[in-house]
Amino acid sequence: MAAPILAAVLIPAVAAAPLESLQIEIWPEYDRPAALVILKGELDGDVGLPAAVSLRIPASSGGPTAVAYATAAKGQLFNLPHDRSDAADFITLRFTVPLRLFHVEFYDRFATGTSERSYRYVWPGDVPVRSLNVVVQEPAGASDISVQPELNDRSTGSDGMQYRSAQLGAVKQGAPLSIEIRYTKADARTSADILALNAPAPDPQAAPATGQRNSSRLFLALGAAALLVAVSGLIYYFRWRRRARPRVGSTGGGAFCAKCGNAAAAGDRFCSKCGAALA
Repeated sequence: MAAPILAAVLIPAVAAAPLESLQIEIWPEYDRPAALVILKGELDGDVGLPAAVSLRIPASSGGPTAVAYATAAKGQLFNLPHDRSDAADFITLRFTVPLRLFHVEFYDRFATGTSERSYRYVWPGDVPVRSLNVVVQEPAGASDISVQPELNDRSTGSDGMQYRSAQLGAVKQGAPLSIEIRYTKADARTSADILALNAPAPDPQAAPATGQRNSSRLFLALGAAALLVAVSGLIYYFRWRRRARPRVGSTGGGAFCAKCGNAAAAGDRFCSKCGAALA
């Protein structure tokens, strides 16, 4: 028997700034037993900046994990302050973007206790969208995956995960769009856990694929730098000691005073500078 579908019942919002494009990404069981939902929006070119944005996300998410803006597509993200209003079925987010690109992330809970799993996300149609793109990441270890509406474009990401996508065209304000994902998966681990256990040895010439690998390499780099500083310090210290200590050995048949370091001629028994006895 298929697991029950958990969906948010969202009420369409009123007047809002139009979006030139919106990409909805859904990553079921990526690094939590939940669906990671990512909304990447671009405001219409006629919208004045800074612009106020109001969007709703499912109440089952508990709230966003990220609200940000970007200076360019695939560019660096910058955190945005936001307000939220909680209702029975949804949470309304309000924020002001200084530029046209914004980014919202949240985790939405759904049942993962059985091998037959399903998740449905509903875009509530809060704003009109001229071009809507949907991307679904296939959970690692899953089979019999189906997505509605159909996403016919397939690709493999740099992280080794499989993705399905499709351009769905324009979506009117107040017209909800339902995205339903079904699959079979007996493994209780997340995709991140499965990939970490089965990942090949890291290629030293390749960029890290995960935050964990980044952290490990950063830790090693910092450790090596600290060791280099310590060794350099010891070398400098011993060289300084060697320069500072008066020499007592002979050079070219002569000697040096152990007390003041003055050079002595061969056969001298006392220092000509300080009068100390020479060894």
